[in-house]
Amino acid sequence: MDINLILTASSKPQTDHLLKKFHRVPVLELASICINLTLIIVFLSIVSARQVVLCFGRIRKDSNGNTPTARRRVVDGEGIQNLVIGNGYKASLICCFYLLLVQVSLLVFDGVHLIKKSKNNETHWTIILFPVAQSLAWFVLSFAALYCKYKVAEKYPLLLRIWWISSFGICLSILYSDVREFVAHGLSHMNSHCLSNVAAAPALAFLCIVAIKGATGIRVDRNSDLHDPLLLEEEEAGCLKVTPYSEAGLFSLVTLSWLNPLLSVGAKKALELKDIPLLAPRERSKTNYKALNSNWEKLKARTSAPNRPYLAWAIFKTFWKEAACNAIFAGVSTLVSYVGPYLISYFVDYLGGRNTFPHEGYILAGIFFSAKLVETLTTRQWYLGVDIMGMHVRSALTAMVYRKGLRLSSSARQSHTSGEIVNYMAVDVQRVGDYSWYLHDIWMLPLQIILALAILYKNVGVASVATLVATIISIVATVPLARVQEDYQDKLMAAKDDRMRKTSECLRNMRILKLQAWEDRYRLKLEEMRGVEFKYLKKALYSQAFITFIFWSSPIFVSAVTFGTCILLGGQLTAGSVLSALATFRILQEPLRNFPDLVSMMAQTKVSLDRITGFLQEEELREDATITLPQGSSNVAIEIKDGEFCWDPSSANPTLSGIQLRVEKGMRVAVCGVVGSGKSSFLSSILGEIPKSNGEVRICGSAAYVPQSAWIQSGNIEENILFGSPMDKAKYKSVIHACSLKKDLLLFSHGDQTIIGDRGINLSGGQKQRVQLARALYHDADIYLLDDPFSAVDAHTGSELFKEYILTALATKTVVYVTHQVDFLPAADLILVLKEGRIVQAGIYEELLQAGTDFSTLVSAHNEAIESMDFCSQALEDSDKSDPLRDSICMSNKCDSVNDITSMANESRKEASTSDQKAIKEKKKSKRSKRKQLVQEEERERGRVSMKVYWSYMTAAYRGLLIPCIILAQTLFQILQIASSWWMAWASPQTAGDEAKTTNVVLIVVYLVLAFGSACFIFVRAVLVATFGLAAAQKLFLKMLRTVFRAPMSFFDSTPAGRVLNRVSIDQSVVDLDIPFRLGGFASTTIQLLGIVGVMTQVTWQILLLVIPMAIACLWMQKYYMASSRELVRIVSIQKSPVIHLFAESIAGAATIRGFGQEKRFMKRNLYLLDCFARPFFCSVAAIEWLCLRMELLSTFVFAFCMILLVSFPHGTIDPSMAGLAVTYGLNLNARLSRWILSFCKLENKVVSIERIHQYCQIPSEAPAYIQESRPASTWPENGQIELIDLKVRYKESLPVVLHGVSCIFPGGKKIGIVGRTGSGKSTLIQALFRLIEPAGGKIIIDDIDIGTIGLHDLRSRLSIIPQEPTLFEGTIRGNLDPLEEHSDPELWQALEKSQLGDIVRQKEHKLDSPVLENGDNWSVGQRQLLSLGRALLKQSRILVLDEATASVDSATDNLIQKIIRTEFKNCTVCTIAHRIPTVIDSDLVLVLSDGRVAEFDTPSRLLEDKSSMFLKLVSEYSSRSSGIPDF
Repeated sequence: MDINLILTASSKPQTDHLLKKFHRVPVLELASICINLTLIIVFLSIVSARQVVLCFGRIRKDSNGNTPTARRRVVDGEGIQNLVIGNGYKASLICCFYLLLVQVSLLVFDGVHLIKKSKNNETHWTIILFPVAQSLAWFVLSFAALYCKYKVAEKYPLLLRIWWISSFGICLSILYSDVREFVAHGLSHMNSHCLSNVAAAPALAFLCIVAIKGATGIRVDRNSDLHDPLLLEEEEAGCLKVTPYSEAGLFSLVTLSWLNPLLSVGAKKALELKDIPLLAPRERSKTNYKALNSNWEKLKARTSAPNRPYLAWAIFKTFWKEAACNAIFAGVSTLVSYVGPYLISYFVDYLGGRNTFPHEGYILAGIFFSAKLVETLTTRQWYLGVDIMGMHVRSALTAMVYRKGLRLSSSARQSHTSGEIVNYMAVDVQRVGDYSWYLHDIWMLPLQIILALAILYKNVGVASVATLVATIISIVATVPLARVQEDYQDKLMAAKDDRMRKTSECLRNMRILKLQAWEDRYRLKLEEMRGVEFKYLKKALYSQAFITFIFWSSPIFVSAVTFGTCILLGGQLTAGSVLSALATFRILQEPLRNFPDLVSMMAQTKVSLDRITGFLQEEELREDATITLPQGSSNVAIEIKDGEFCWDPSSANPTLSGIQLRVEKGMRVAVCGVVGSGKSSFLSSILGEIPKSNGEVRICGSAAYVPQSAWIQSGNIEENILFGSPMDKAKYKSVIHACSLKKDLLLFSHGDQTIIGDRGINLSGGQKQRVQLARALYHDADIYLLDDPFSAVDAHTGSELFKEYILTALATKTVVYVTHQVDFLPAADLILVLKEGRIVQAGIYEELLQAGTDFSTLVSAHNEAIESMDFCSQALEDSDKSDPLRDSICMSNKCDSVNDITSMANESRKEASTSDQKAIKEKKKSKRSKRKQLVQEEERERGRVSMKVYWSYMTAAYRGLLIPCIILAQTLFQILQIASSWWMAWASPQTAGDEAKTTNVVLIVVYLVLAFGSACFIFVRAVLVATFGLAAAQKLFLKMLRTVFRAPMSFFDSTPAGRVLNRVSIDQSVVDLDIPFRLGGFASTTIQLLGIVGVMTQVTWQILLLVIPMAIACLWMQKYYMASSRELVRIVSIQKSPVIHLFAESIAGAATIRGFGQEKRFMKRNLYLLDCFARPFFCSVAAIEWLCLRMELLSTFVFAFCMILLVSFPHGTIDPSMAGLAVTYGLNLNARLSRWILSFCKLENKVVSIERIHQYCQIPSEAPAYIQESRPASTWPENGQIELIDLKVRYKESLPVVLHGVSCIFPGGKKIGIVGRTGSGKSTLIQALFRLIEPAGGKIIIDDIDIGTIGLHDLRSRLSIIPQEPTLFEGTIRGNLDPLEEHSDPELWQALEKSQLGDIVRQKEHKLDSPVLENGDNWSVGQRQLLSLGRALLKQSRILVLDEATASVDSATDNLIQKIIRTEFKNCTVCTIAHRIPTVIDSDLVLVLSDGRVAEFDTPSRLLEDKSSMFLKLVSEYSSRSSGIPDF
């Protein structure tokens, strides 16, 4: 007991001494030491426990002889080979080692300090407890984080995460304590521990966020096959590098230096797409599309029927993480932007001689500089983030709209034309993506107002309540304006849709417009539509100008109310408080000024979202419309039970009814019937394209579909045939042979590598049809659905096709073919006769003939046509003796062994393998000669945007007189703004006790006059900009439209419609809505920047020493940046066209794409093109931020220099009020400078749209429409004699001659038949007659007038044509028959009667005003052809041309049309191109063309007497085919 007391007594003084020393350690540091040491002990305990467990586990497994651990290591080894380490993990590791370095540095510093001071006993070893504990903790934490990589952990350990979060919590607490001490005692409290804590805070904040998320960013990618498709795309893109952005370090991300390699390439040469790196997988369209589509589908599933799902919610759910990350940057940027205005009053007081603590001036300058630096860095990250998010939203939405376009049902398709769907993608999706810029303004505006009110309360007291009221009034005033804006936007978009739809239709059908001389009429229609659009555009822009005025006035109104209230309440305004308030108003001005844009953008985005939502909710094709069974699961290939189908679900009369069909595997089924009987609809019912009202459709195996109107993709012939399938040389060769394409490919200079123009424009009708057939055959499907595939080819080619294609290549396949040619019916195993949507007869040829009725009517009409050739039967008999066709046809029954395409492939495989080398050489040669192709890659300007482009725009409206007025108004506004601020600073007393220089009333009245005077000038500027923009946009649009409509046909042949549509939609929208405001914005920012520099140099002229070199550096950087930026923007514009083109093309061929089951491939292609667009766009927006960051950093250093100068001057040498004014304006320097550069760059980038429109204003025009001095008489041509003299024609200078010196005379009033093999130059001759192609040599004379000497309108309006491809325009029957409105209703009815459409049109509810859908989709091809005949009957020209006019009608209708033509055009010259020999056999003269030369030209009887004549061969082929078919 005594001993204990003695011991206690002796140790007590030591303990007290130790406790006294520990009391010196701050409580929070002590808590940190305890927590860290505890966690280190826990960590070591866990590690030790694991080792013990592992040791025991090994002993147990060794005794059992098992070694699973080694096996696991192998697996891990495989994983590590494909280990993907994310940027997040790298950043976490850097932060850990950085914190370790900070704590070790602190330990060293404190250790040295302890050694120095320990001699004097001024300090104690407890000072190093904190850094020792921290260093130990971060040593453990750093290596624990590093271990995660070797462990391949996808989540950080829980202990590690808790440790990071607690460390950040302690850091914040210590930081708060230090700030309080600093405010109370100034710099005397500052020590090494405070500095180390500040240095550690950002890294700890980042680790805290990582700890909350938990994911390391390490993942194992074991399946290397997943990368194969990506590699293919990368090769096609021409670049194998992925953007450095995906792997960039923290410093590289902050400074955007990851972009340096691309900019250095751009500075040396004009950038190409191949120079631009690929997007990282997470940035790609596919990733974003899948995420958004998944959320949209979930949302649709959860939303009950009457309610509409919100697409905006699906977008938010998909991209909320990106938005949240941007919100952090936006929030930090906003907070630090208010540091300057808050401290200005302290700065003015300091300059006035009121020092609060030592070195106050330099510390304030340091805080100003730090705040601007943080603001610069966070703002750039925020802006880049919203741009990237906008890109993601656009890519995902475009993909969704495209996918929907491929799946639309027929009824939904009727309510959305292709022009509208293109607009959803080109305009609406763009707008929704652009809204990402305005997303954070919704919550930032209240935050900015709250911060502003807090600063104002400090400066003006209770008067800040008046500020709040005035701000609310300013905001509320915009609500009605927002509604007006939304209404105008709605109407503007609807008008734009109408114009785009009509423009798209005109571009598609430009050939027919030029042939009929209707282009002026349709151009005027487009101009009228633009007039309606322009009316709403004008209202939208002027209302925008009014909103601009209100919101530039808002800060003035708010400041006037604030100062006025302060004076009325008896408060005293000092220079410091006024300048602080003015700086606050200037910051508040930005969100208030942006608020109209926000309101307008919200209105526009809501409209666009509603339109896209409506489209995405449209009815899709029902997946159960056709039940597809696996191949080989049934012997029945096609089965329809009780089928009832209708294109229009609301119609009482079904399109097809009572359909019962059972087709066995391998059967050939022919479908025939008169025009409009439902043959094409019957094939659509098998494909599931037509809405099913009742019944069941089953097919067994895959299908291939060949539509009646050929759908050819842009690209080369080989790509069209392969249609996404891999190349098999032997199979490809046999397909070319079966489709009779070998000779055609030899005629093309590039063979199968020939680029096909828009919609197959440089192929003849027969060639297009055979390319389609080749596509179907190469697909090697089980079921073939062919819609009248032989109508567009001549008799010989038709026979060859039927024999090689249907009887041989498809011998073992199931084939359903629609045909009007009776010759091909006997070979069918089953013939279906359709009438009024019902199968009225079904059976084999002989049975149906004996049954009589409808089938025998069709056959007898065909026989009549054959009988008309009886006068030449003797000649035919002679030729029949040695007819090779019949021999080969008869043999076809004996050679079933080669009836399958695979066996044909095997035969030619050996031959193909030997010619592989040759083929490769040919392909390389064709690639080298790509420049000679008809369709070229889209042109783009290079280098700087020419001043001519700027000048052409600025002088487009009022000869440029408004430009000086706009600049003057902006200058006066800026001068009055500076004057009002200067007045308030000068007239107010410097400190609270000083005497005022003027009375309060004078102070506020002068301020109001100056401020509201400046607002008036901004209103003038806004109105002038809108007026100028409207006039310039309209002038450019009309000039482009007129130039495009006057362009020669060769321009439309070689230019995909997507390129023109891109200019009249996207580029025109930019010119309408963007460029005038960009131009005005650039002018205003330039003048504001000059004003800021002017104010700063007025106070401290020394700043010019930095401003001048800074300006030089800025201009150099801007030049360096623009070299790349210009090309990037041009590439972006060019890469947009293929997206639009694929869109329009896919929607037109949606039925074919679905028929082949190729939706996925086209979807992939769309995603690939979207990525090709996103790559340059991503680099372009990053480049803007790269430049702005460097500009702002320069201006921040200039501002810091100015601050240090002001602090360094002795007190009293400068006026504190003026110095404060300089700082107030200086705070805006970096923002103004970056905005100036940004506005200039964006203006130049947007001016690329004017450059592109300007390109299309320079298209060489075709010959004049009228030549006044050589106009023909109104009665010309009277006789209709056509004389061809040594006519030579080529499609383009670089292409070979197509017609080689054709010379002949077509006497007036005679019927001329023009025949020849497919591709012999028949259609080219007609194009030369209408001067769609100007002759390369020779001339054409009609009634003694050389057609080359008269105007095109005079020529084309006097000729009539019924073209090969019948074209109807969206509108009515009346509008299609008589678009020029020259005829009365009785005349229209008479024409309809004569063209056999009178009864059909009478049955329609609206008669002559019956609707015609886009492309005439609600009328059959035959009916469209008859309507074309009706147009010719109305025109009653002396010369009529029929270009395969009856190819798509049955024999009976053909005979009828020929009778009508013989009767109605008996005194006219009729030139008929036909493959059906009966159509031309009764002609007065027959011209036979072969390879572009006149082979024969004489009367039919004389040609038939000549045993060696080509015409005789053609007739014998047709006749023997017709009479010899039963032998099939």
